Amino acid sequence: MDQLALLFTVLLGAVVSVPVGDRLGLPAPVLMTVFGIALALLPFVPNVDIPPDLILPLLLPPLLYAAVRRTSWRQFAANVRPILLLAVALVFVTTLCVAVVAHAIVPGLPLAAAVALGALVAPPDPVAATAVAGKLGLPRRLVSILEGEGLFNDVTAIVLYHVAIAAAVSGTFSPWRAGLDLVLSAVVAVAVGLALGWGANHLMGLLGDATLQIAMSLLVPFAAYALAEELHGSGVLAVLTTALFLVEYATDADEVMTRLAGHAFWDIVDTLVTGVAFGLVGLELHNALRTAAGHWGELLRWAGAIVGVVVLVRLLWLLPATWLTKRLHSARDLDEEIPVGWREAVVMWWSGMRGVASVALALAIPLQTDAGDAFPVRSEIVFIAFGVIMATLLVQGMTLPWLVKRLGVEADTGREKEYERDLAVRAARAAKRRLREIEEVEELPEELSEQMLRSAFEIGMQINPDMAGDERRESHRQRTRRAKRVRRIRSEMLSAARHEVLAARSEAGADPGVVDRVLRHLDVRSMR
Repeated sequence: MDQLALLFTVLLGAVVSVPVGDRLGLPAPVLMTVFGIALALLPFVPNVDIPPDLILPLLLPPLLYAAVRRTSWRQFAANVRPILLLAVALVFVTTLCVAVVAHAIVPGLPLAAAVALGALVAPPDPVAATAVAGKLGLPRRLVSILEGEGLFNDVTAIVLYHVAIAAAVSGTFSPWRAGLDLVLSAVVAVAVGLALGWGANHLMGLLGDATLQIAMSLLVPFAAYALAEELHGSGVLAVLTTALFLVEYATDADEVMTRLAGHAFWDIVDTLVTGVAFGLVGLELHNALRTAAGHWGELLRWAGAIVGVVVLVRLLWLLPATWLTKRLHSARDLDEEIPVGWREAVVMWWSGMRGVASVALALAIPLQTDAGDAFPVRSEIVFIAFGVIMATLLVQGMTLPWLVKRLGVEADTGREKEYERDLAVRAARAAKRRLREIEEVEELPEELSEQMLRSAFEIGMQINPDMAGDERRESHRQRTRRAKRVRRIRSEMLSAARHEVLAARSEAGADPGVVDRVLRHLDVRSMR
């Protein structure tokens, strides 16, 4: 098997893992990690030949962009306090604790290298958080905080990692320099993200065509990451800033085809790239196995100790952090989504899975220092990192659905339905207001005006039938049944038309361009 065949195998696994995971009740990323491990153990499967410094630039930008599309800047702003406690403060604390323990138990491990180990295992993976937590029917407040933590903690961890690696390679360290690098990295990233977001927004408006706009949306996250890294900024933060800007300002309510096609396109990208990312986590297992040859016992003890530190620190941090956030929330009366009770705090604790970023950072550790010596204890660091990744991703990822069910943590469907009903009422009222504005400038026949008024009400009823009383709901059901019958008959008629047009494509002298244009017209009619 060559590299190309391996890539197609992993892509196929990414597609198949989604329905298999739904059937087994397991997250698809966890299944892809197991699939990657199984492939890595087969003798005819080659080692993955990807330069470590390309893993993050190739995988993180589209995954982060796809995740941000499902949220909004206002949601992040509402949860800024718990997100900062997790994405910044907890990353610092975890890095410090891991560095102290690793420096104490691993012989010959310098403090700077221990900090690098702590930084690369500190951040829960943004893809794992969104892919796993989003499938379990958790309360929206928990999903929002986990997504925010997963998206922003890489910013802190990667900067800490680069500072620690620079200190380990050069043998010198300046706290002031490190702090300045952190601030400059964030400033440059935000500036790059805002500039690219503004430019991409205007360029998409000029392009006009949905296909070109979606193609541009694919290029933008890679451009943001690469440009920010080139200017010594945080590529992750630049992608997040660009994506949040575009989600906030590049959405035109009337660009229906662009929105529908864009959602479908990014769902496909998210599924495939997530599968490749976690398949890669499993495939890279051979690096850890090669490192452990000859001294499995002590390496497993070291890895187990660091896993314990990572898991325990998150628990000990979350319980008081949740309490503190609640107290501040009550005092200031902010509209902030926070965990409610110890059960949700436990679910948040057990959701701290490591993944793609940790793998890439572990493999990117340089082989030599500036003095020409071998990087201290590099093989042991790589093994410990993979031990943390596998333990958190597989053990926590496979048991999280059971834990959620056991604790009875679930989404507040009543609140969601109430919000959906409010939106339905607002949509119907907006349609009625627009109808009245049209009637002020156009003279509509009474019959047409009444029909349009019913249509405005129907807009809300189609979103949420519960917005009306029993009598209106029954009338709506009758009209819906009639409409379904009309749509079924129309669908069969359009199907016959499409088959006829497709048959004409194979006839002698047929113009494929004309046939495809007519077929697209019929396809658009079918979507109405």
